[in-house]
Amino acid sequence: MKEARLGSVVVVLVGCLWGTYWFPLRQINEAAPLGSWATVCALFFACALLAPWVIPSRHRIRRTGLGTLMVTGAGGGAFVLYSNGLLYGQVAVVILLFYLTPIWSTLIGRLWFGWPITPWRVGAIVLGFVGIALVMGPSNGGIPLPSGIGDWMALMSGLVWAISSTGIRTQPGLSAVECNFVFCLGGLITALLLALALDGVAMPGISSGNLGGVVAWALFLGGVWWAFALTAFLWSAQRMEPARVGILLMGEVVVGMVSAVLLAGEHLGGWMVLGAVMVVTAAVIETWPREATAHTAAACP
Repeated sequence: MKEARLGSVVVVLVGCLWGTYWFPLRQINEAAPLGSWATVCALFFACALLAPWVIPSRHRIRRTGLGTLMVTGAGGGAFVLYSNGLLYGQVAVVILLFYLTPIWSTLIGRLWFGWPITPWRVGAIVLGFVGIALVMGPSNGGIPLPSGIGDWMALMSGLVWAISSTGIRTQPGLSAVECNFVFCLGGLITALLLALALDGVAMPGISSGNLGGVVAWALFLGGVWWAFALTAFLWSAQRMEPARVGILLMGEVVVGMVSAVLLAGEHLGGWMVLGAVMVVTAAVIETWPREATAHTAAACP
């Protein structure tokens, strides 16, 4: 019980921390215009910091099923899409697009596994899509569709995370730090591929005067957000119901939007705020535990 309470506190704090993730990420680009390579730098340091903790258990990681390693690494890839989305898109829009994840999870469960969808969840799906349309309309000339590469990467990140998180929950076998190392390694590979595709085959040059700032911010981002916070989150998630984890993470949306207004000068109009409330409400409905629904889903093949 004590571990569950501690886990709840950790999940809330990690969610709020990730709501500010965009700030140190953009500070790397302020120090030097690295583009997508900023995420590569952060994940390089994250993997380097986690490696000493997992080297003693490397044989156990090798014995882990390939499916577990792949879905865990894909989770890192999803977070990289989210990270790069924050570089190229509007912070509030990117965060809300990512938080369509519970809706994608429900649709995947229905289409892939044939799980039934309750009227509550049908309503949540409609509410979520209407909400995100209201959010994206003002930023895209009134057209309720993703407007740029940042929005599309955020949308894809939520979809990939919906698939990966389901696999991570259903294929246990790694400790929190081992899981996060595989997570970050998968993220590093994805970040490299995206950087090569988006910003060219070579990392942009960094002047000697800017090198210290890039290293400091990348080490800070990779160490605190990726290595430490995600390990703490995975440790907590292993001790809590997935539905509770999803609800407690909603603090990221609030912190992210408020910080974007205060620190990035983003403007949130009335329609965007209303859309944000609808998206968050839909996510809460989707993740709210329902005993009857859980039993029904468990009975499905």
